[in-house]
Amino acid sequence: MRLLERMRKEWFMVGIVLAIAGAKLEPSVGVNGGPLKPEITVSYIAVATIFFNSGLSLKTEELTSALVHIKLHLFIQIFTLAFFPAAIWLFLQLLSITPINEWLLKGLQTVGCMPPPVSSAVILTKAVGGNEAAAIFNSAFGSFLVTNQCILLISSPGYLSKLPTFLHLHHQGPSSAVVS
Repeated sequence: MRLLERMRKEWFMVGIVLAIAGAKLEPSVGVNGGPLKPEITVSYIAVATIFFNSGLSLKTEELTSALVHIKLHLFIQIFTLAFFPAAIWLFLQLLSITPINEWLLKGLQTVGCMPPPVSSAVILTKAVGGNEAAAIFNSAFGSFLVTNQCILLISSPGYLSKLPTFLHLHHQGPSSAVVS
């Protein structure tokens, strides 16, 4: 009976393990165009449902009181948008002396500047009994801020100009192209 109680308490983690095991056993269910249609269900329906449920469960007073925690918001935004990208940058400096592909490192740099997905932040905060209102605010605000941060990173001198050209297409008549 103790195992069943523990599983009820840790229902979210049990669900994650079951979802991973199911994906391993039958990956075709979750691919784009598959029966679950993740390109629609995950991108739109799941995120909208998470925000709708979070909004229904939050009291207006909780959301209002969460907005006044300036030190908390500053800490979260600085950690997410400054400390973590700086730590990733340092880590990438170490990786740059290895034979890892340069474009993989640039991809990691870009991802390292992004905040956690809004839906994950809200779900995980709720699952551990954290301040859900603060999680919603910081996720939405961080996503807004990081959009500008990524634009600055990607538009920095030399970033886009060094993108490799994978395909050079040369026209060889009315309906053919040759890849060189």
